[in-house]
Amino acid sequence: MAQDSAGGRAAAEVPNAELKHNAIGFLDALVIGLNSTSPAYSLAAVIGPIVALAGIYAPGVMLASFVPMLLIAAAFYYLNHVDQDCGTTFSWVTRAMGPWAGWLGGWAITMTGVLVIGSLADVAVHFGLLAAGLDGWAADPVIRQTLAVVVILAMTAVCVIGTELSAHLQDILILAQVFFLLAFAVVALYRIYAGTGTLDSIEPSITWLNPFGAGGAALTGGLLLGVFIYWGWESAVNLTEEVQDSATAPGKAGIWSTVILLVTYVSVGFAVVGYAGTAFLAANAGEEEAIFAVLAHEVMGGWDWVVLLAVCTSALASTQTTIIPASRTALSMARRHALPPPLAHIQPRFRTPDVSTWWVAGIAIAWYLSVNQISENALLDSLTALSLLIAFYYALTGVACAVYYRRHLLENVHNFLFIGFGPLVGAGLLTWLLVESIHDMSNPGNSASGISWFGLGPPLVIGIGITLAGVLIMFFWRVRDGRFWQERRGVVDPALVHRRKP
Repeated sequence: MAQDSAGGRAAAEVPNAELKHNAIGFLDALVIGLNSTSPAYSLAAVIGPIVALAGIYAPGVMLASFVPMLLIAAAFYYLNHVDQDCGTTFSWVTRAMGPWAGWLGGWAITMTGVLVIGSLADVAVHFGLLAAGLDGWAADPVIRQTLAVVVILAMTAVCVIGTELSAHLQDILILAQVFFLLAFAVVALYRIYAGTGTLDSIEPSITWLNPFGAGGAALTGGLLLGVFIYWGWESAVNLTEEVQDSATAPGKAGIWSTVILLVTYVSVGFAVVGYAGTAFLAANAGEEEAIFAVLAHEVMGGWDWVVLLAVCTSALASTQTTIIPASRTALSMARRHALPPPLAHIQPRFRTPDVSTWWVAGIAIAWYLSVNQISENALLDSLTALSLLIAFYYALTGVACAVYYRRHLLENVHNFLFIGFGPLVGAGLLTWLLVESIHDMSNPGNSASGISWFGLGPPLVIGIGITLAGVLIMFFWRVRDGRFWQERRGVVDPALVHRRKP
């Protein structure tokens, strides 16, 4: 670890500021990165809208969405190589581009957790109740929201009790999720070729991998959705201070997570589109339950609970792992005096960031319950606003990588392509998607609720509101405690530059 890293400085300034080193290994980090994306839930949420946009070329759109994620994952790998800080984007952007940009990057990561944790717990409860045959409970908002809060509290407790316990639980959940998804895909493909499908089945073709098959507009809309389904893999890197071989293993786990997700999404995408056909999926584009509940019954018959349980375990796992980047980013910001010092507290026995973890959970619960009082569509709108924050801090990380390594990019072809050009291309694609998202969300008719807030779509208003709140808090804390803003930008130690392909 670089001796001047944020973690090293903070240990001398904040009591008990050391997380538990070497708590988990590479495979544990990989599993956490995969579960953070919630593959089954992500597919249930977006396969319909993507098919509505791209038709049979939905697998190709998911393939194209992988490209910017892989390029940004490379940026995470190389930045983590020289700075193993659990704050990831916050720490790296601060060192490369200054404290103002770094603070906003950290704020974006923290708020993504706040926006999505409640929704993930809600989905876990909903599909769990459906799998258990308790459809009446699943339809009751009071029961569902109460159980969702219980799930958030339970998953938060697991995160506080220890990283090892979190990893062991994630191992179980990912095995169950992958098994259920593969069983669904295999049965669906078998029935397609056996001619026993119950819907308008289409025999899969390799041409479905053409992302441009449905036209440029469909690709643009699909890429916007792709940002959501791949988001979350960097949770493995947020655990860098707790992973064995912290300089390389977390970054590799992030990269491999995106590759495994690609294979999973494309495989299941072929099975779903082939079995159901485009008409059914497009007609039910806005109904997650119809896609993976109705379709599960069509494919699996009496075994439909298998697919419902896959979505349940997916959302349950992601509820827990989504807490990790938000809480550890808050920890990193606090120990560098960018947020109140109590958030940097480490639980003495378990050596986890207990205060920041419970704060993230508390704010997420308050957001979830408050937004649900407006309407269920308002909760969906808040999830749509996620793409703005995700694209922002991913793009910021890609730029930071090139800036941080700027003195070494021309030393060889590898450095130029993989440390400079690639991350910048990924950042450019995400910036373009950010602009497209803003344009799309400005139209109220494109929101889940279809109503107008201040003449704009609710997701855009939520995104703007979160950004403005962050700016106000940043200026307030700058006046209250200006030590963080006195830091200088970092310079890469030549000895730490990875000069050959990993």
